[in-house]
Amino acid sequence: MSQQPLDTTTLSDPSLDTLTQELAAIQQTSSKRIALLGSRHVPIMHQQLIEMMSYALVLGGNRLVTSGAIGTNSAAIKGAMRADSNLLTVILPQSLSRQPQESKKQLETVVHLIENSKNDSLSLGEASAMCNREIIARCQQLICFAFHDSNTLLKTCQEAEEQRKIVTLFYFD
Repeated sequence: MSQQPLDTTTLSDPSLDTLTQELAAIQQTSSKRIALLGSRHVPIMHQQLIEMMSYALVLGGNRLVTSGAIGTNSAAIKGAMRADSNLLTVILPQSLSRQPQESKKQLETVVHLIENSKNDSLSLGEASAMCNREIIARCQQLICFAFHDSNTLLKTCQEAEEQRKIVTLFYFD
């Protein structure tokens, strides 16, 4: 039985490219830039799990990028801040003054906080979509917690996949 030489045209297959990227990411031992995004409406138990995950990711030397909303993002911030606040970047969809009061206190303690005051005139949905694109542009991998009807988050995941980012999507429902 003779072996066929590896056909290099097969390597340009998008599914093979994706598989190759995912295998490389699994084997990568150096730190990564990981975006962690998700729904605002998250049960407390899930928030605690997200906090533990972000804590572990940052302890592992990864840089974490998220937004400033309550729920998933707030839990991610809390965990990352406990591990190493210098490895956390929070990008807001609008200025800090436009954030909910329950978020402001936590956000004021973030070392690397980026405000998008240019988006203050937009609806929160529009500003969040733009913010998510900025976050995706800064990461190698996206971890997202969403519901099946979380349209903005699901679109963000799709955009990240189109940019060939590694996407891990967890559904609450």
